[in-house]
Amino acid sequence: MKYQRINIFLLLLALSFLSACESETASTAGSENRPPNIIIIFADDLGYGDLGTYGNPTIRTPHLDQMAAEGLKFFQFYSGASVCTPSRAALLTGRLPIRSGMASDRYRVLFPFSASGLPSEEITLAEALKEQGYQTGIVGKWHLGHHPQYLPLRHGFDTFYGLPYSNDMLPRPNAKWGPARKYPPLPLYQDTAVLDTNPDQRLLTKQYTEKAKAFIDAHEEEPFFLYMPHSFPHVPLFASPDFEGKSSRGLYGDVVEELDWSVGQILNTLKEKGLDKNTLVVFTSDNGPWLTEKQEGGSAGLLHQGKGSTFEGGMREPTIAWWPGRIAPGITQSLGTTMDIYATAVKLAGGSLPDDRTYDGTDLSPVFDDPNAKVRDEVIYYLGAQVFAYRKGPWKMHLKTLNPYIGEQPVAHDPPLLYQLEHDPSERFNLAAEHPEVLEELRAALQRHLDGVKSVPSVLEDIDQSYFE
Repeated sequence: MKYQRINIFLLLLALSFLSACESETASTAGSENRPPNIIIIFADDLGYGDLGTYGNPTIRTPHLDQMAAEGLKFFQFYSGASVCTPSRAALLTGRLPIRSGMASDRYRVLFPFSASGLPSEEITLAEALKEQGYQTGIVGKWHLGHHPQYLPLRHGFDTFYGLPYSNDMLPRPNAKWGPARKYPPLPLYQDTAVLDTNPDQRLLTKQYTEKAKAFIDAHEEEPFFLYMPHSFPHVPLFASPDFEGKSSRGLYGDVVEELDWSVGQILNTLKEKGLDKNTLVVFTSDNGPWLTEKQEGGSAGLLHQGKGSTFEGGMREPTIAWWPGRIAPGITQSLGTTMDIYATAVKLAGGSLPDDRTYDGTDLSPVFDDPNAKVRDEVIYYLGAQVFAYRKGPWKMHLKTLNPYIGEQPVAHDPPLLYQLEHDPSERFNLAAEHPEVLEELRAALQRHLDGVKSVPSVLEDIDQSYFE
């Protein structure tokens, strides 16, 4: 009798083990058969030199450092613009902002007095992924139109928690510029409802993180796209009590270290749920650091200039792609842009880019397989509606330059300035006189691009005149 009980116990134990194995196999098979989840974490005004893994000596970013050690770190990755609104349009449409009307020489970003937003004709990454069966959510800063017809739920997102524009766009009685005094209270949205008109900005990063984790919890059984555009380190700077006063870099360091904590929370959630091996996470920034903010602005490291500029510091961003088991750890010198994220995500989801419009991104998957692969050889640097600079291979040509945010006008260069970026990423040594043949090649290549750009009226110049009365 005793042995019978033992045998029955062993049989039940074996059946339980086999059932668990079958369940795990089925779960793994299901994961392999479904397209990967996509998460984009988008910092605001973060500089190329602001992370430990990119050489910052005082800001501690252990989670991003680990993400880089486990993933692929890009050294030559660019945003689609050097300021907020057009850079976000480029990321979410896979197109240069000049093609969607999200570029202007007068108003370079959307303001609370703006009357328009991202045109409905544009196909956002959220809309493209919904076509492939994805659940879509945004947690953070939108900045592509704050009127109801332009909010995220009208552009393919199922859920939205966050701010409609930058965290400094709130009433300021002492503002030097008149319209800033009349800004409405800063609205915090849940989908289309305003939850608060005076949110405690110290808590924003933590709230965004909890909402992002909740979105992952809600959709772990189905493919999802989570877009997480943080409000920081854009000024004004705020950190929660857990982080304020903790960094030797001051408040800016506190803010970046809290963003790093947030990234760690997202990655740990994926690991705990067994989703890490079926999720592509990309971390990058919308543009370079706001240098005129001094101690409250970041650092571009060895790169020249920052936000609002078409020098490298304005558009080359710290970028990490993480996908355990799919992307081998490493570094890459290959060129990439935020517009490439769009093309990559659509392909990974099993879709294809519509053929009724021009896209400016290309699939980065070959670089995931081989860090030495080349998927593009040019970068076009727009400032507003104008091309200020053009890169092909290692060579960069500046047609115009601008020292941003100090009231100076653009300076045209004839002949253009010429830099060899792989030798001189700081853009110190103008080689135009030594290489006129390179300038001619770059001029011709740029002209081919310009010949293919259809003029689109800028929606950024649509304004509510009552703000100026």
